[in-house]
Amino acid sequence: MNIFLRKGLLQQITNISRRRWLTQACTESKSSELTKDVKHRIEQHWRSSLGQGNFDLKGLDNKFYVLSMFPYPSGNLHMGHVRVYTISDTVARFQRMCGFNVFQPIGWDAFGLPAENAAIQRGIEPKVWTEHNIAQMKKQLEDLGCSFDWKHEMSTCSPEYYRWTQKLFLMLHKEGLAYQNEALVNWDPIDKTVLADEQVDANGCSWRSGAKVEKKLLKQWFIKTTAFAEQLLDGLDDPTLIDWRDIINLQRHWIGECDGYGFQLLTSASIILRLWTANPEHFKDPNAFVVLKTSHYLAKDKSNSFSITIENPFTGTIMPVIFSDAPVFADKCDVYLAAPSFRDEDKELQESLSLSFFANEELKIEKKNVEQMRLQVLETAKRLRLGGYKVSSKLQDWLISRQRYWGTPIPVIHCDMCGVVPVPDEDLPVILPEKSEIDKNREEALKCTCPKCQNPNAIRESDTMDTFVDSSWYYLRFLDPENTKSIFDENVISKVMPVDLYIGGKEHAVLHLYYARFMNHFLHSQGLVNCSEPFSRLLVQGMVMGRSFRVKGSGRYVQEHEVEIVNSKKNQAVLKETKEPVVMTWEKMSKSKMNGVDPTDMFRDYGTDTTRLIILADVAPTSHRNWSSATFPGILNWQKRLWLTVNEFCELRSSPEEVKADINSKEFQEEEDKMFDARNFYVKGATFNYRHTHQLSVAISKMQGLTNSLRRVAKPVMRYSKQYERALASQIIMLAPMAPHFASELWSKFASASNRINSSSTELQWDKDVLSQKWPEIDQHYQLDLAIKVNGFENCCIKIPRSHIDKVTHNDALDLAFNTDSVTSYLIDKKIRTTNFVLYPGIEAILNIYVDKVKEEKKTSSEKATEDVGH
Repeated sequence: MNIFLRKGLLQQITNISRRRWLTQACTESKSSELTKDVKHRIEQHWRSSLGQGNFDLKGLDNKFYVLSMFPYPSGNLHMGHVRVYTISDTVARFQRMCGFNVFQPIGWDAFGLPAENAAIQRGIEPKVWTEHNIAQMKKQLEDLGCSFDWKHEMSTCSPEYYRWTQKLFLMLHKEGLAYQNEALVNWDPIDKTVLADEQVDANGCSWRSGAKVEKKLLKQWFIKTTAFAEQLLDGLDDPTLIDWRDIINLQRHWIGECDGYGFQLLTSASIILRLWTANPEHFKDPNAFVVLKTSHYLAKDKSNSFSITIENPFTGTIMPVIFSDAPVFADKCDVYLAAPSFRDEDKELQESLSLSFFANEELKIEKKNVEQMRLQVLETAKRLRLGGYKVSSKLQDWLISRQRYWGTPIPVIHCDMCGVVPVPDEDLPVILPEKSEIDKNREEALKCTCPKCQNPNAIRESDTMDTFVDSSWYYLRFLDPENTKSIFDENVISKVMPVDLYIGGKEHAVLHLYYARFMNHFLHSQGLVNCSEPFSRLLVQGMVMGRSFRVKGSGRYVQEHEVEIVNSKKNQAVLKETKEPVVMTWEKMSKSKMNGVDPTDMFRDYGTDTTRLIILADVAPTSHRNWSSATFPGILNWQKRLWLTVNEFCELRSSPEEVKADINSKEFQEEEDKMFDARNFYVKGATFNYRHTHQLSVAISKMQGLTNSLRRVAKPVMRYSKQYERALASQIIMLAPMAPHFASELWSKFASASNRINSSSTELQWDKDVLSQKWPEIDQHYQLDLAIKVNGFENCCIKIPRSHIDKVTHNDALDLAFNTDSVTSYLIDKKIRTTNFVLYPGIEAILNIYVDKVKEEKKTSSEKATEDVGH
């Protein structure tokens, strides 16, 4: 009895009601299949036992920060949500089982136009609508079995959050990086707000309302992201960035080549003019003038009346502003700095435009002075906060003003006496008033007292911030969401950042990622963040695609049940009623295209864990997933085989011993060896794909391979083999991150049937559930691979015990390779260019050898014929 107590009887007693249920389920399962009802009962039973994330802020030496892009609370999960959060949760659970202190937070990107419009349609406050949606989506995420750290949950529309978004704005404003300026913007006349260029489609219509977008001149708030352009471009070469793949190129393209300098100068029309030049020394020309394209929004009067001028802060002279398309403008740049004293073509332009009466004494230029002039201009610009930073000609500053209610209020006050006055820190947050108050009396709702001169008739800024501002720093606040004294605890940030794995859609790989990187670089420059790059590794998941059906003539989308498929392979179909041809394509799921799948229906029809496995199977997380029920049987059958295997194991281990197997026989030992090899082989493959490549679909394939090996053994082996028991344990443990409810049920059955008393194994913790088990390790004497590759192709494979492979160095690998006949014979007469060595600890090692290819001499047809005869 003492042995049983030591092995966990107390745990069994506390869970006696659960055991009774399990005994009943086990009895039923002997004669029944793994039905939908059984899955639902399993998930309902285990849901409360799966546990949530429990990040320990005191144990940060082995931290792992996995972050999925937080959702907009629309009220309902879609399959894209299911995919990204299943991937995130699978990785988080895996890393916990590997012993890491995992941080997996979740929150809500809760501001924005959709919520405001939906609230207006329903006659309620946006806050009420948003909070309702958050509660609904949170319940769905819990049903999905996600182990988020709910203690760190936060919402961007909460004053406790946007107080610090406002503080960030004020920090930027203090550094001259947030400013107000007139700009020609995209105006949506229906939604009555500014749109970014990316929110306007190819036809010039709003991406959301569908209205024809108008151009409108408005005073807007900007953040000077261009000031960090060179840092952001150089940051893409940071060695800490892993698996960014083509995202690097997308970011490079967005930023552009920083081959010039940006300046911001005030015109006589009180408008800040952005001026880019590759030659900042040209400002030293007292005859310099500025040319704007005739399409520039300031070109109301295209005559050269010189009604607009700019004071040149580097010479003290006045620069006229003219409108002409004559100069060669830089890429996507409509402003040109002309310097007649430096360039003959500018002198010709000056004369052709009758600007001679502006001319001053011609500047005498010596080459040795040009560099000095450039340095003087750049130093003066930085001192006066006029720019002088390296940037591409096409990159623009971030326009953050939005003329809508539901967003973070911009924390500035407009005073007739003092101008623009930042809200003092002690007055933050500037609380967003109820929308009904704004609608009732807008002027009164925005009225306030100037904190500088106490003018009682000052007005709060009415614009709110772009929601990208809210999401540009949320990954930092997640670590310290309850902090009321500062934006976050710098000590915690220094130990946890950067994010180890950031998961999200490719549609956010340019703007959101660019803004988030900018904000982190800015905070790093302020000494508040320890690293300049916020995200170490990216996993950009592909979209979930649904099959859509569109009538060929009208382009109208129809539902699948309205269509008769003529030839599925050739995507040929017709409308059932009219026999009109229908175009079948795979497109991103959406209600408008009638090709969406409701996750709730999937949970009801197949179960949560089956849905999780289906979304992970077949294709890599980075690839698009064509959602088709034709792919479901593979996962459904695998689950049934696992269910059958564990139940058979339970029956055999609990049934009376009629015939005892000879476990010392040669035949039995051969079966033991096979199970030893199978376990190690598939544990190696699944672990590699879980940990290093995140190819979770391949990890599923590896686990299915292990299931096949388990199913092939004879019943005596299943009953008596220790290696079979270890392999089955590894199978269930490796399944747990992906299907936690199902694996918990399988483990409970397996653990109750295993011979725990006689087991000498320390790798399994019998008194704990499956999610508390350690990830399976490869046995120390199992032979692992040192692969030798020449120009990317495997030449040979050298076997090394698990106990030694982590000690192999680059030089060791070279010695082993050059003592191998296949390598040395292949490399005869070939010149080695370079080699590199990659070690995946505990899994495998790869030595890459790159050689110059030997060009074969061209042979005549007669020489080839002679060779053929000789052979």
